[in-house]
Amino acid sequence: MVASALITLREGLEAALIVGIVLGVLRRLGRLDRSRPVWAGVLAAVGLSVVIGLALNALGVTFEGRGEEIFEGVAMLLAAGVLTWMIFWMQRQGRQIQAELESDVRHAVNTGSGWALFSLAFVAVVREGIETVLFLTAAAFSATPAQTLAGGALGLVGAVVLGWLMFAAGKRLDVHAFFRVTGVLLTLFAAGLVAHGVHELQEAALLPTLVEHVWDVNHILNENGVVGSLLKALLGYNGNPSLIDVCSYVLYFAAVYLATRLWGGRAQSRPRGRGQEMANAPSSGM
Repeated sequence: MVASALITLREGLEAALIVGIVLGVLRRLGRLDRSRPVWAGVLAAVGLSVVIGLALNALGVTFEGRGEEIFEGVAMLLAAGVLTWMIFWMQRQGRQIQAELESDVRHAVNTGSGWALFSLAFVAVVREGIETVLFLTAAAFSATPAQTLAGGALGLVGAVVLGWLMFAAGKRLDVHAFFRVTGVLLTLFAAGLVAHGVHELQEAALLPTLVEHVWDVNHILNENGVVGSLLKALLGYNGNPSLIDVCSYVLYFAAVYLATRLWGGRAQSRPRGRGQEMANAPSSGM
């Protein structure tokens, strides 16, 4: 329940943040009367996400035995793949997303395009919605459906409340800092999904086991206990992992961490390398 609540809180808050930026620009321009297409885009995205979620759930119910293990493993790896894409997307876009959104909203208002406002809200929310559906599908494998739904609803309500408070108070959140912090949490969560996805494929005999149990600490912290279940859902904790489970977790986390550090270093050095060129182009200044 806690895992699904944290997932929907993070994803919902990100969507609320983007919609809040759009509405905030409309308010500063004195054009809140143009907010109707924005809310229409939000509702359409939520509806599509719900349909996809129901379809995935119906698909999962049809599998049993080995087929169920394969479905769970593939779903976890797919969710981890989407998370990985989001981590790199945030690394690349986090610095300029707020400025780009504000520019797009101003352009849409100036051109009188309600479709552009609808699209901005729809794309932002449907992206988060589909990600949330995948993550909740993966999280549901370590909890009951009722716990997953209750936690998801709780996190979503929290995201809506926090987003509304930020908008009502007129606060500007550092989007890049928000993405950077959540990116670390996403990396840990994705590493756990990879390890558990690999484990399910081992159970289905699609991957070799090699060493069945590298260690067994379930007598100290049982993965089926209260704390163990929480760590399992959030970080992929396994009290008695196989060798491939451990290797997949460590290698995934190390690869993503090194890639984001390398990418971040290039992003910071790029403006310095072009500084002289920009200084010599007065037309690109203010």
